[in-house]
Amino acid sequence: MAFYSLLDNPNECTIEKAYGTVYGFVSGSSDDAAGACTALLAATAQAHNLEVQGVNQLAKQPVAMKMHGIDRDRHVIHLHCLWIVGFVGCVASSSLPSGPLSISSPVGSQAILPCKWKSQLDNVPVCHVLWQTPDAPVFEQNGEQRWQASEFEGRLEVPGEKLWEGDCSLILRDVQFGDVGLYESFMVVDRTRRKRRVFIQSVHLSVYDHKSKLSMGMGEDLVLTLHTPQAMRVVFQGRNSTEWKVLWMRGDGKVNGGRLEEAEGVVVLRGLRMDNSGTYKVLDSHGLSVSTVKLTVEEVAKTQKIIHIQDKPVGKSTVYRSSSLLIVFVLLISPLIQHLL
Repeated sequence: MAFYSLLDNPNECTIEKAYGTVYGFVSGSSDDAAGACTALLAATAQAHNLEVQGVNQLAKQPVAMKMHGIDRDRHVIHLHCLWIVGFVGCVASSSLPSGPLSISSPVGSQAILPCKWKSQLDNVPVCHVLWQTPDAPVFEQNGEQRWQASEFEGRLEVPGEKLWEGDCSLILRDVQFGDVGLYESFMVVDRTRRKRRVFIQSVHLSVYDHKSKLSMGMGEDLVLTLHTPQAMRVVFQGRNSTEWKVLWMRGDGKVNGGRLEEAEGVVVLRGLRMDNSGTYKVLDSHGLSVSTVKLTVEEVAKTQKIIHIQDKPVGKSTVYRSSSLLIVFVLLISPLIQHLL
């Protein structure tokens, strides 16, 4: 897809039109300005029936000028081009962020890659946004028309209602490890005779897995969250073991003797035992760790047992104390009874 072009018909380009094109690109990129300079030189050459192939060739291999003053015009134009390209570079470096924003997201969650186009453009006739990586485009939206790369199918969105308000942020759902990298956003400006891209923002996305530690009692149920539809396996390594055992695989149903059950987005291990202590991992289709859970299974707390055992002796102690008082009372009154008799 061609996103923009300098001029529709360079052969019809006059020197005046080319100058206007060059200065019109001051708000664009240095590449755009360089292309416009090439068009300007070509227009100048055509006005004097010369063939010019670009700025570099003209600078390195001066064309023989047959008409008086053409050589001077060539140098003046060349200096103008150098000034414009340098000026555009200075404007770009001062108005754009010094580096990409950094966004971190846990695997399986939703990430928002920020983008505000009104910081670079005052107004646009049509909201045409483009997101790309250094390798290829990943998302493009022009009015009601939307396109996204196959590896992101169904996971990318730029809300249309916010786009007109200046928010061109990209929503990335179900973030995967393969999504890590640099993303760049552009607004495609459609003028009368050309299109150009205006750089808005670069964002670097990093993705990390879920980690947790649990301490549970015997007989309880362990609930392992899968976090993403891309989760394919649950593996287990015992506390004193070096081997990993597959507990669950997507589509295989119940394993591990029927104690493991799959529900919506989770896997449940029923009735924990002491030998269930260890490390549980949820893996994706590439074998990468989506989550890691370190579990310690404990017996019922001994303090609770002690408290429970002491409840009964409290009542028995009261009975023994009452019997002792009765015996003491009998011993005390026995001499008195004998004296009366």
